[in-house]
Amino acid sequence: MTRMRRGPLRGLGLLVVGTLALAGCDSAGQERTTTAQVSPSPTASRTFAPGAAGAGDPYFPSYGNGGYDVAHYTVRVRYDPARDRLTGTTTVRATATANLSAFHLDLAGLTVRSVTVDGAPATHARADDELIVTPATGLTAGNGFAAEVRYDGVPAALRNEALGVGGWLHTADGAIALGQPESASTWFPVNDHPSDKATYDIEITVPKGLTAISNGVPKGRTTRDGWTTWSWSEGAPMASYLSTVVIGRFRVTTGEHKGRPVFSAVTTKVAKGAPDRSIDRTVEVADYLESVFGPYPFDAYGGVVVADDRIRYALETQTRPIYSAGFFRPGDDTGVVAHELAHQWFGNSVSLQRWQDIWLNEGLATYAEWLWAEHTGESTVQRAFDQRYATASGQVWRTPPGRPGVDDLFSESVYQRGAMTVHALRVAVGDAAFFRILRTWAAEWKDGNATTADFVALAERVSGRKLDTLFDAWLYGTERPAEPKPR
Repeated sequence: MTRMRRGPLRGLGLLVVGTLALAGCDSAGQERTTTAQVSPSPTASRTFAPGAAGAGDPYFPSYGNGGYDVAHYTVRVRYDPARDRLTGTTTVRATATANLSAFHLDLAGLTVRSVTVDGAPATHARADDELIVTPATGLTAGNGFAAEVRYDGVPAALRNEALGVGGWLHTADGAIALGQPESASTWFPVNDHPSDKATYDIEITVPKGLTAISNGVPKGRTTRDGWTTWSWSEGAPMASYLSTVVIGRFRVTTGEHKGRPVFSAVTTKVAKGAPDRSIDRTVEVADYLESVFGPYPFDAYGGVVVADDRIRYALETQTRPIYSAGFFRPGDDTGVVAHELAHQWFGNSVSLQRWQDIWLNEGLATYAEWLWAEHTGESTVQRAFDQRYATASGQVWRTPPGRPGVDDLFSESVYQRGAMTVHALRVAVGDAAFFRILRTWAAEWKDGNATTADFVALAERVSGRKLDTLFDAWLYGTERPAEPKPR
């Protein structure tokens, strides 16, 4: 996530305004987790059973679902702000990873009108925020299928267990769909856990005169009978919580950088000034981070500034982070831009496999803020580390960032002690190996999902050093580790 906004302090993946809040397998030899590849066996059992109503995350057992792997979502929604009413059709293209008699999708609050699977009508039922789909015939492991869901209703926000309000938020001039660790299920049926990434095509139809923004490459817009349809396409795998819709009145700037489209927007609710200037530096910041982390991982750039008291954070929504206007009230703030753009590598391209490992997102993104501040001459990385190490509260040292628990998922420890862990690694292995570790991590796990154990294994392989003691102390200890010293 981005950071929470807390005075002048910047930089969370989920960055929160007001309070600092703010990604398993295990050995170097294991392959990374990506889209499941399942080959049907002629001797496989033909016994069919329902898929699990959860992805198996220890922190959030009900998030996501089991038994299939999504490849692509086609989401078409129409939203009338005056009535606060959403109408949608979503097609989910997936591969069964087990013989399924039924499967679950996450969908909160909306009314389902019909479901088909491979064009045939399917039975559907609801259990709280779960949509249970029973196809006319069983789905065989290894085979692809397409489920189409038609739905409508008044979308509502979710009370996220870790952050607070998230999901679809009705606003004075439109709506914002945003949140971590969950939000997508409030506007389309989804396997709502980051371990099942997919590509997306998103169409949003809104009253003429409003802007409708989403992820990825803008594919244009068409207007008919007083309604405008905005089309977007994200061709790289994306975790569901990184999907977004923002509808309203905005100052839009467009362009191109390195052959990629740039689309940014600032709400007209705030005066032109610091927000516009800060977001206008998106490609400059991205180019600097590319020099550190390796090639920018996506096909578009941008950012969106919103003004809503319920959103006191910034979030690294893929290709187009969303920022609370509060970050820019004191003036320009490219630190928060650096934080959210760093997540495009760490959190978005390389995604967490389980929520416990969120320090991988937030620690690296916070460290990117320190790097950016050094690059601009504002501070140095060592000074940033020294300040946090000297002044961090006892709670930071009592909360292990590698195992923070649900209540502290977006705590200061995850962000600040997470970044201090990154610096301790740098001091231990030296600059050459350290920056090689970051670039290798971004390259080898691009578009995939990973865990802390994967990062430790890679760091040891690249540096040629055993690092268990360092990571145990910084990630899992409940006391302040000794200050790192160069070898």
